[in-house]
Amino acid sequence: MTTMMQYLIPEPKTKEILFEKTLQSAGPVTLEEVKDLSAKRKIIEESVNKTSKVTDATTIGLTSACEQDLHRLRQYLPLLFNLVHYTDKIKRVSNLKIRWSSGLISQTLIQRTCPKFFQVDNIMFELGMVRFVYAVKLRERAMELVSTDFKNSVTVYREASGVFHHLSHELLPSLQLCLPPGKLPELTSPLCSCLSLLCLAEGQAVTTENAEESGRSASLLSKLHFGISQLLSEAYSLLSSRPNGEYKDISTRFLEYVTTMGALHELKSQKHLAEVLESEDRVGEAVGVLRRALAAAKKSTPSKDDKWISIFKKEREEVAKNMAKYEMLNDSMMLQKIPIDREIPFPKGVKIVNLIPYIPTRLERELRFKS
Repeated sequence: MTTMMQYLIPEPKTKEILFEKTLQSAGPVTLEEVKDLSAKRKIIEESVNKTSKVTDATTIGLTSACEQDLHRLRQYLPLLFNLVHYTDKIKRVSNLKIRWSSGLISQTLIQRTCPKFFQVDNIMFELGMVRFVYAVKLRERAMELVSTDFKNSVTVYREASGVFHHLSHELLPSLQLCLPPGKLPELTSPLCSCLSLLCLAEGQAVTTENAEESGRSASLLSKLHFGISQLLSEAYSLLSSRPNGEYKDISTRFLEYVTTMGALHELKSQKHLAEVLESEDRVGEAVGVLRRALAAAKKSTPSKDDKWISIFKKEREEVAKNMAKYEMLNDSMMLQKIPIDREIPFPKGVKIVNLIPYIPTRLERELRFKS
């Protein structure tokens, strides 16, 4: 599958946390647990900061770097979630110096090499950011699987969607008051909801491309493509409709990806709708559909990414070729009136990919701290 647009979400960066230096363990067992937590956190820090030089023994046998990162996150998250369970009993959590930077804020070259870090004295901040990285890595893994195992790719997209949805609806609402406003979009409910919908759209795009290759009907393909376009329109509106320009600093490349992908699938949907109309001898309407589709596509052509531009251009050329064919057929044989804009049929969308709910796992180990 080579005709799909792709975009890697930039990962946030972080600074070291040494839990045992701040948390006063009551006894050697808890001390060892806390040291283990710090060691696993160090591996996550090196992974997101791209400073890791060695492969830890637990990831040997995992072929891709993304799989290795997911394995490390699955080792750290249940231990961190267990610590969260005990935080009500811990004083002086503020000394942990939990610091993260945003990967999704538009940055200059200098800011990319020296990102701005924000410190939030709340262990839930760490849990939120690490779960966000986990969701990003799941999505990245789904992208890797597109060309080799489309069914598994769709499943992993659905899992990523579930983690973003969990963040948006379960974890983030209670964390908003202690976050620096407008500085970390990763931990805002609208952005995580947007990313949850994006993963569903991408999963449906993989399913639809497979349906195209399997020769499914033009009617079904039109509905599937339009369903993707609807999901992406909903995702974009979550950010663009926010008051006070809340997301004005968010990466323009990310926003262009969402809008361009939506426009691409709307174009594909109208192409297949025209095929359906032509097969029903409604050639005038088919011409009207494609004229409208090409007019809309002109406004949505991507500006930055060569791969996106070539995918979009190829689709536009195919639609233009179909339109010329239908126009010739209509002029020579059918002689049907081309309907005016409001009379032209519009595609109907279906959504067939749903999220897989994320259920956090906790490694239940008793931790005892000095009060």
